[in-house]
Amino acid sequence: MLGLTPFGAFHTAISLVAVLAGLVAFIRYKAISPRSLAGKVYIGMTVATCVTGFFIFHGGFGKPHVLGIVTLLVLGVAAIAGYSNVFGRASRYVETISYSATFFFHLIPGITETLTRLPAGAPVLSGPDVPELQVATGVLFISFLLGAALQAWRLRTSPIPAIAAAPSPAPGANVHRMQ
Repeated sequence: MLGLTPFGAFHTAISLVAVLAGLVAFIRYKAISPRSLAGKVYIGMTVATCVTGFFIFHGGFGKPHVLGIVTLLVLGVAAIAGYSNVFGRASRYVETISYSATFFFHLIPGITETLTRLPAGAPVLSGPDVPELQVATGVLFISFLLGAALQAWRLRTSPIPAIAAAPSPAPGANVHRMQ
């Protein structure tokens, strides 16, 4: 199937699950966050995509492996920003934009593999180093920058993101108060 090994097909499948979960998070919450189910699925499948990608070699260690390492590092930065105050008031921004950057990172090999493999037998592009692919990646990067700017503006105008707000206790819940 398109020159993929069974392991390569598995890697591709989990990366597609991650991208779909990321899209759901963006559509529903305007951001990827581990405080939503879509965000948890996205993060878990992104880690799995990176890890499985380390076992796919086309001529040795290369750019895709570096991208996997960078993605894992950025996921780590996002998690630290989300669960600590190490970045101070910027923590919300660092978390949100870092998770969005990892989504952009998914799209780089996604568009490369799609355009150099499909349609089967006569792919749109002849290889990963053609100028058209660099233009497509540039367009994706500009889209990422615009999206990150919109997310930053949204964070600036909202005190607490909807997905980060703690739920209120249910009516009649046993809430202990100090007397």
